[in-house]
Amino acid sequence: MPKKSKQQIDAEADVQGFKNELGPFVVAAETTRMAMVFADAKHPDNPITFANDSFLSLTGYARAEVLGQSFNFILAHAADAEALQKIDHQFLAASDAGAEIRYRRKDGSEFWAALFVSPVRLEDGEIVQYFASFVDLTALKVEQAHSRALIDELNHRVKNTLAMVQSIVWQATRTATDPSVIREAIESRLMALSRSHDLLTRANWEGAGLVDLLHDALEPFRVDGRADRIAIEGENIRFPPESALALGISFNELATNAVKYGALSNSTGSIHVGWKLESTGQGRRLVLQWREKCGPPVSPSLRKGFGSRVIEHGLDAFGATVELDFRPAGLLCTMSIPVPEGAPHE
Repeated sequence: MPKKSKQQIDAEADVQGFKNELGPFVVAAETTRMAMVFADAKHPDNPITFANDSFLSLTGYARAEVLGQSFNFILAHAADAEALQKIDHQFLAASDAGAEIRYRRKDGSEFWAALFVSPVRLEDGEIVQYFASFVDLTALKVEQAHSRALIDELNHRVKNTLAMVQSIVWQATRTATDPSVIREAIESRLMALSRSHDLLTRANWEGAGLVDLLHDALEPFRVDGRADRIAIEGENIRFPPESALALGISFNELATNAVKYGALSNSTGSIHVGWKLESTGQGRRLVLQWREKCGPPVSPSLRKGFGSRVIEHGLDAFGATVELDFRPAGLLCTMSIPVPEGAPHE
């Protein structure tokens, strides 16, 4: 066995003295679930003279490794001036608020604890010991970090959504002057954005599948027998929220155009939506085709409409491209969409 240091021997003697003089109190301190230590006030580094089982469990040390050690020996960073100042303040003022300190376990892992220090005085007021307790804040810190991440993510989502709303309003006021037309254009796009938000919310904002986005965008238009004239074929590849919102609005634009002027504006037209994955020098891309047929002839005036600009602007924001081919047989929309690395499908 390694030879014990004088400080460790003295500390063990002090512990035995505590047990003899304050038996019930020491037993209670040894068995309580709160981590506790006694530190010697007669030495400048306040060596630890007692450590209960909870402290040993919290830090991973054996009792023999703790007794006689400097009070600050488990600091995560020994030269952390801010932490040392907080600890000194606890020894001097015994603040009821405690001090949040980062510590290091024997295995090297770090944890946060709230430190509370109280002096133990003799009848004449002399401080002979310090009683210190540690409240493990690890779970609280994890929760706080999670909350901060959620707030940051929420801020990011709100900014993206506001940018989309701003783009919708700008495009509507840029291409129309009739207030009723502007209002209808804005309201219909905001409803599409809202449906995509609901879809993402149901998926905890982890993304949305392409099939789900299409079904969600087309749902308002599946009336009067149109549902049987819409075919969707492809894997349900999941896209991140920002891409999903832009795709949802784009599909809404295509469906709106089909109902007003295209394949869904008569009783014979149909729509087929399909896609495939391709590998390029810039990574994987999904090539999607929205193909309409048997609709009325497409008017040339529709080629540069509000909907076209909304689709192009929205897809361009996340690196996708779109080609709108107004063929006599019906619109052919081809999208080339970057696929996130390792994107899952359902």
